[in-house]
Amino acid sequence: MENFRIGIPSKGRLAEVATELLGDAGLKFRRQDRSLFARVRDMPIDITFLRTDDIPVLCAEGAIDMGITGSDLVQEAEVEVDTRMELGVGKCRLALCVPEDTDWKSVEDMKTCRVATSFPNVTKSYLKANGANPHLVNLSGSVEVMISLGIADAIVDLVETGSTLAANRLKIFAEIGSYQTVLIQNKQKRQPELADRIVRRLEGVVIARDYSLLEYNIPREKLAAAEAITPGFNSPTINPLEDDAWCAVRAMVKRKEVIDVMEKLEQLGASAILQTNIANCRL
Repeated sequence: MENFRIGIPSKGRLAEVATELLGDAGLKFRRQDRSLFARVRDMPIDITFLRTDDIPVLCAEGAIDMGITGSDLVQEAEVEVDTRMELGVGKCRLALCVPEDTDWKSVEDMKTCRVATSFPNVTKSYLKANGANPHLVNLSGSVEVMISLGIADAIVDLVETGSTLAANRLKIFAEIGSYQTVLIQNKQKRQPELADRIVRRLEGVVIARDYSLLEYNIPREKLAAAEAITPGFNSPTINPLEDDAWCAVRAMVKRKEVIDVMEKLEQLGASAILQTNIANCRL
């Protein structure tokens, strides 16, 4: 049987993210020079290095069984694939942006304007649904400067921090959607058991990145209050200390909440509060 094929970006930040995710999930491989293929160690899986925006199409056509790409590119490609999971990285927004001094009140005011974008399908669908059908200028590269060049009256582009918009004196007029990196699968679902195994491995990494393990000692009389602060994933692990008046507690805590939780525990009377990052898990 042919090896299972996973497509990942061949270069750029998303290529680094995909390689790290797969490696942390135990799917380790080594790319030789600029080869288009690599074999996963000890598993019947081939990694294929592709253009990021080609991955949804090639997955839908069966050239690869799974792919890691942006959900914005999946929507833009308008192909039939299954999104198996969100990977929690590469989060961004697709936004309709206009010059800072624009006085339009709604999208309907854009009926006669020109819109530059590298997402023509998503843009056309959004504008049509909002009562506008402007002229689209389809581009494959950066579009932020198209207004200052006189090519367009507005742009539709991905926005992360908004600093690029500010540098070009643009503002967000409307948000079209929110996107992130996703794992997609061909509809034929070849080798389903292996596919599910890959998904479970990646889930373990993605969930682990959202949590830390918090350990601390707490007076037994304050244990109930401490459990309310750190309920854990199902429940915390509690062990007695040599001093019967104290307990040791271990609990999973959302990583973004760790600092606040540590402060609350300290105010409650906890001591020896330790944070440990989790590399992988099964929940």
